[in-house]
Amino acid sequence: MATLVTVIHIVTCVLLVLVVLLQSGKGAEISASFGGSSQTVFGSSGGANFFTRFTAGLATVFMITSISLTVIGSDARKGVFRTEQKTSGSPASTAPTTPEPAKKAQ
Repeated sequence: MATLVTVIHIVTCVLLVLVVLLQSGKGAEISASFGGSSQTVFGSSGGANFFTRFTAGLATVFMITSISLTVIGSDARKGVFRTEQKTSGSPASTAPTTPEPAKKAQ
């Protein structure tokens, strides 16, 4: 499950970067980078609606997969400061054992 969500997340990241890079600045024609006029490539709107909606959809998928990976990852491992105490009849001794002194060789 985590592998599938990770693959979807990576593909979404790459597509999101590409779509944002394809979008042009304010006032510029989107299809000018493709060498045509805006009416022939993406219709009369110049592809602005398409890229805006596609970017919003990709951003939504990115957020959902990010939250899903966080939840999946938190279930797999617990925090460093969380310790589970075992319930047993008698507490274990925590005193360190001292090693025996070394014997002199003659």
